[in-house]
Amino acid sequence: MTMIRRRSLALGFAALCLSAIAACASTSTPPTSNASDSDSATPETVELTLVSYAVTEGAYQNIIPKFAEYWKEKTGQTVIFDQSYGGSGSQTRAVIDGLEADVVALAIALDTQEIEKAGLIEPGWEKEVPTGDGIVHRSVAALVTREGGPTVKGWEDLAKGDVEIITANPKTSGGARWNYLVLWGALTESGRTDAEAEKFVTDVFRHVPILPKNAREATDVFYQQQQGDVLINYENEVILAAQQGKVQPYVIPTDYNISIDNPVAVVDKNVDAKGTREVAEAFVEFLFTPAAQEEFAKVGFRPVDPDVAAKYASQFPEIDNLFTVDDLGGWAAIQAKFFDDGAAFDKMLAKIGQGQ
Repeated sequence: MTMIRRRSLALGFAALCLSAIAACASTSTPPTSNASDSDSATPETVELTLVSYAVTEGAYQNIIPKFAEYWKEKTGQTVIFDQSYGGSGSQTRAVIDGLEADVVALAIALDTQEIEKAGLIEPGWEKEVPTGDGIVHRSVAALVTREGGPTVKGWEDLAKGDVEIITANPKTSGGARWNYLVLWGALTESGRTDAEAEKFVTDVFRHVPILPKNAREATDVFYQQQQGDVLINYENEVILAAQQGKVQPYVIPTDYNISIDNPVAVVDKNVDAKGTREVAEAFVEFLFTPAAQEEFAKVGFRPVDPDVAAKYASQFPEIDNLFTVDDLGGWAAIQAKFFDDGAAFDKMLAKIGQGQ
């Protein structure tokens, strides 16, 4: 399991602002107290563990120091963040297996629902955030191409010619399920049958030589290893890559595209056991403030705050037919139909492997 773990410390910041703020090291030393008030003493330092999927790291590196400053000014406490990034599916399993996350910000609601089923998150978590649906930011699917490569203008071009496609594996990356679903939905939402969609998706995956574990690894395969003619990726990822100097031509299909909705939730069982509920809930709430939403927008996520979305509207092309997971039946039906062991995705790979 690919996982990046980092610890950011925040102590003694200046006034809250929208510029990047560097975190400073601090020492976790409990306050001294008399026996009479020891039970009510507030610790000087509180630690939160954020578990997220790979492509969010750039945003959180800027958001976390801002929250730490805000919390320091509000309560006097220093917040230490332990951060873990990796494939959304792998991160989900890690939390279920014992990674003591206080907050999970995963690629798909299904992964958060799996943690709920494991008894770690209370039902109704979607309603616990300002938007009322659990979604903290959005994106759409993108096709990254190469100069001089095959001409690709939309989804159906992916099944033509000898184009080589890079996409992450939806069995290990929750985010990669969006790639599969946008291919399927691009046909079914335009009136084609399930049989036609199945044939199309299979034809596309015949052009996929490798299935990296997560979106970050897929990006590295395409950019660093120079494999593939087209990378199926997220709009936010290609915007961030361009900001980092990895400029490649790309297409955002606007005829049909999927709303890639990314949720956030407090892990109730863990925060109650650790006594971190107050700060964990405050952090989640902070993610919906204009300051945090703007940081998401800066690295290419479509913000859920309408004012911030309007400010960055020129960065995000409008989609003519934007469909959602609910349009495809909802996550429970999608998982059973496509991604459970032995379901459509596994059958498709077996068919491709057998040369059918």
